[in-house]
Amino acid sequence: MANADRLTGLDSSFLHLENDSAHMHVASCAVFNGSAPPYEELVEAVRSRLHLVPRYRQRLAFVPLGQGRPVWVDDPHFNISYHVRHTALPRPGGERQLKRLAGRVFSQALDRSRPLWELWLVEGLSDERFALLTKTHHALVDGISGVDIATVLFDAAPEPMPVAPPEEEWLPRPLPSSTQLLADALLERTTVPAEIARGVKATLRGPRQVATRVGEALGGLGAMTRAGLNAAPPSPFNVRIGPHRRFTWVRGDLDQFKAIKNALGGSVNDVVLTAVAGALGRYMRSHGHATDGVELKAMVPVSVRADVERGALGNRVAAMWAPLPVGLTDPVQRLLAVRSAMEGIKESGQAVGAQVLTGLSGFAPPTIMAQAARLQARQRMFNLVVTNVPGPQFPLYVLGREMTAIYPMVPLAENTALGIAIMSYNGQLNFGLVADYDALDDVEALADELRAAIEELAARAGPQGFASAPARDRARPPAVRATE
Repeated sequence: MANADRLTGLDSSFLHLENDSAHMHVASCAVFNGSAPPYEELVEAVRSRLHLVPRYRQRLAFVPLGQGRPVWVDDPHFNISYHVRHTALPRPGGERQLKRLAGRVFSQALDRSRPLWELWLVEGLSDERFALLTKTHHALVDGISGVDIATVLFDAAPEPMPVAPPEEEWLPRPLPSSTQLLADALLERTTVPAEIARGVKATLRGPRQVATRVGEALGGLGAMTRAGLNAAPPSPFNVRIGPHRRFTWVRGDLDQFKAIKNALGGSVNDVVLTAVAGALGRYMRSHGHATDGVELKAMVPVSVRADVERGALGNRVAAMWAPLPVGLTDPVQRLLAVRSAMEGIKESGQAVGAQVLTGLSGFAPPTIMAQAARLQARQRMFNLVVTNVPGPQFPLYVLGREMTAIYPMVPLAENTALGIAIMSYNGQLNFGLVADYDALDDVEALADELRAAIEELAARAGPQGFASAPARDRARPPAVRATE
């Protein structure tokens, strides 16, 4: 049987994609009302729930000579104070200072010799607020399971929910030796294929089902191949990147996006991609880049996690290549183009094909997987990542303080200077924009263009498009886009 603590092929690919410039951690900036809790109190609150997420006390152990994927092992030197950190903003403690701090924190790679996560308590935010910055390596968690972990570590009511203590005090398991790691990997390589063969024999008892699944898989692989062979066009967002990041956000209202899709058609995700395409087109034209007939490509991760897998760590994602028609200046035409393209992509089975490739990666030799991951990062298969993660539609609390907003961050791949993550939370739909520090030094201008693109769609949707917008945004004329 396969080692349950061994990384999957997809999880380990995020380790291979990482280098000195591209850091493969997902992150977020959450803002809370009220005074910050005492640091020691927060540390104890996190400590009391770590038994619910045991991976957070484990680190990676690498197989000698690259003969197997890494495994998770208990960290005998686990120190929660190293992972839960404490800092404060300089005056005046506004959003500009918070964004700058988030950019610095998100620029720092996680130490692979320790559990791959950090939590930063940030004091000094104006208007009696504080923030929490979180970082978790993509090898440990994807967006969907990350949401589930947040609901474990946070509370759904102002009164902290009592957490049943573990039956016994946590004691780390002994670390495996290099010889044991190598022996286990080689043994697994010879025994797991036998389990696969038995599974194949069982499925052959239902030939019709197998034929249908094989047909879907082959069709999906073909769609993935055709989409991947078409290189993404050159853009100002595809340049060599460094290790430093800028981070900003745009607030959105989920009901407003629903009103726009109800008035103009499509899905909420179609409206999101349309707004992103509009913002990118505006930004490119303002910087002298021609956009007539240009269609950028976004890599859109799609969760293939079953309901029974919610809360499990590791990655269960596939990918689709979504066109972003930045050359279409009319927002309705742009939405129709995105809607039509996304319907075609779903029918083509790209996500099915990506899931098949993800499964196959689990059986590829680790050295081949490492080279394949690096090769994919160097190819211009997409211009940027746009990921939309559904979050909890109820307020979350930390030690009785309500989380008022959360802004997600997606890691930047090599030669990709911009990433956009979207997350819904308690009626909000917020955009987190991460950019290479040097390549996009005016990422706030792009954030302004995104606000303008959303307002433009809302205006074309009619009165209902603005009916759900936050009062702060409705009061601001569409032509005025203040930098936040």
